[in-house]
Amino acid sequence: MFGRRCDGKKVRNIDPFMRIVPHIMYDRNDAMVMQFQEIDCENLDKYIFDKRKKDGLRLTYMDVVMASFVRVLSIRPKLNRFIMNGRIYKRNNIQISLSVKKKLIDQAEETTIKMSFDGTESINDIMDKIHQTVKENQGEIHNDTDHIAKILTRTPNFLIKASVRFLMWMDKHGMLSKKIIDVSPFHTSIFVTNLKSIKMEAVLHHIYNFGTTGIFVSMGKETWEPKVINQETKEIAARKIMKMGIVIDERICDGLYNSLSLREFKKIMENPYILDEQNNNVILDD
Repeated sequence: MFGRRCDGKKVRNIDPFMRIVPHIMYDRNDAMVMQFQEIDCENLDKYIFDKRKKDGLRLTYMDVVMASFVRVLSIRPKLNRFIMNGRIYKRNNIQISLSVKKKLIDQAEETTIKMSFDGTESINDIMDKIHQTVKENQGEIHNDTDHIAKILTRTPNFLIKASVRFLMWMDKHGMLSKKIIDVSPFHTSIFVTNLKSIKMEAVLHHIYNFGTTGIFVSMGKETWEPKVINQETKEIAARKIMKMGIVIDERICDGLYNSLSLREFKKIMENPYILDEQNNNVILDD
């Protein structure tokens, strides 16, 4: 209560305009900035092939995307903030939520998982955590998030509505249990959906008002497109491009900081060899 939370600390040194913005745009869906990022897959494919040939690691695009965002948030920490009750908080760690289909059939259940990072991890560390967590949540296994959802949905509809509203009120005032926050996929730095896995194009997905999600990312299927590969000669060639839909709560940082952060993400995605090394230069949010 009174501005204190178990999942973050209130930021005090804020530009006056940025401080008033959360009171103008009260909900996250009032403050969504949306854009598509086009990732040239040439170096990305080469990197994945090299890792498989040299190290025997079967990396996926998802592994590189998540590792890239962990690296960006570790060096661009304002992107890891969130807004609650008009206050700006810096998150205690980097968290990524992921929607997982237990089987690729219409009738299969869907679950969500959340993973925490400190920003120092190499891509090998992140890949191991992703693959292990996904494996633990496939099949008939139900995680803590599933159990809480089942408990809520055993009650009549009006009680579900009242329960969710009560949880949101508690969250707003910093009274929501840490146990619930720890398993809630909506209390996260980034929520990722992999539409590439079901051969769909990227979408611009809304950010949830429930929880603290500051960024929603969708990965789309790759397409071959003409691109200028030499700015001087204007040479054009076919390139495999993966589009990503990225939606950010604009209240967490100013436009320039946002733009430079996404430029850094694109740079890492297109030159991912930097992810092989652990990050010993984590920047703390002052």
